[in-house]
Amino acid sequence: MSTFQAPKGTYDLLPPRSATFLAVREAIAAPLRNSGYGYVETPGFENVELFARGVGESTDIVTKEMYAFETKGGDRLALRPEGTASVLRAALEANLHRQGNLPVKLWYSGSYYRYEQPQAGRYRHFSQVGAEAIGAEDPALDAELVILADQAYRSLGLRDFRILLNSLGDGKCRPLYREALQGFLRGLDLDGETRRRIEINPLRVLDDKRAEVRRQLADAPLLRDHLCDACKAYHEEVRSLLTAAGVAFEDDEKLVRGLDYYTRTTFEFVHDGLGAQSAVGGGGRYDGLSEMIGGPALPSVGWALGVDRTVLALEAEGVALDVPAATDVFAVALGDGAKRRLFGLVTELRRAGVAADVAYGGKSMKAGMKAANRSGARYALIAGDRDVEEGVVQLKDLESGEQEPLAFDSVIGGLRARLG
Repeated sequence: MSTFQAPKGTYDLLPPRSATFLAVREAIAAPLRNSGYGYVETPGFENVELFARGVGESTDIVTKEMYAFETKGGDRLALRPEGTASVLRAALEANLHRQGNLPVKLWYSGSYYRYEQPQAGRYRHFSQVGAEAIGAEDPALDAELVILADQAYRSLGLRDFRILLNSLGDGKCRPLYREALQGFLRGLDLDGETRRRIEINPLRVLDDKRAEVRRQLADAPLLRDHLCDACKAYHEEVRSLLTAAGVAFEDDEKLVRGLDYYTRTTFEFVHDGLGAQSAVGGGGRYDGLSEMIGGPALPSVGWALGVDRTVLALEAEGVALDVPAATDVFAVALGDGAKRRLFGLVTELRRAGVAADVAYGGKSMKAGMKAANRSGARYALIAGDRDVEEGVVQLKDLESGEQEPLAFDSVIGGLRARLG
């Protein structure tokens, strides 16, 4: 056994379970690719200030959870704790917003890192698929992204998730709410760190998960009562578009999310089968983030869905994905001549688009057939040197046990017909 293990709070993805993760990523990405979103990939680490400015210096992500380090050259970098700031930075650096076709619609997939206390559904290394629509202020865009996430989850077979929806207002109406909320919070029995948060960003207190804090927040002023007319109209249009599309949602006036950059629309996907870590994804509008990180005004909206938690949600509902077999055909040879011939045939099958593998390592026929059964293949190709001399290979159906000889030059066509 290796003396090394995966770091605390991380995990390895290995077959066969890794196939489920790949299928989830593909299902989440499919509606995005079908809706004009192009793929973007960013580095796993960025300048610390990108996240301090964008995510927010008062957030737990920046103050407690970010993996930050200094390079030999003196640069202060951080492993990315989320995707939006990195994607927006990349779009700005490449001047995508100046190419005349707004919004810039991007999707991404990757690993993210937060130093948290590991527990079920919460890891220090986790995987997300995200989408960002940059450079347009339109409630239809907000609705589109919620609809696409809903479509992705339903295509996987998930049913027991809920969509929570709220508006956080904008630069015009939120300062008035902030003042009212601060006045309320200052009268509560809170610890010193939370009291400091009241002065920096009081909305963060609404996101506190501790029971003793949440009890005191029952009568907190609601942002919906302080929204300006423009924000009210915007939010109502998002709600109307979702309703017209048949996407059910729940209004949650205390939904804040854990990042400072959100404005107006904010939403979260939750699954009650996951216990305390019920959020499987979420997002919202972040109209001021571009300016926060030194770019022009670019109203934008996006989301990130957790691959890890989506897999847990599927398991909670007992949904087994129809994951294609890694191998459709497995070749077993007895004799050097047969091995060379079958190796060549497997190469031809792969080039023809058939998932094929072969028994390596000079296995006996018995060991080779065990390997064929373990591979999950539907068919086995079996040949000895005598078969090769006669120009045939034995095709065995590993489900029914039926076996028949096929001429070598008819194997590819015959298998493709059988596999559909």
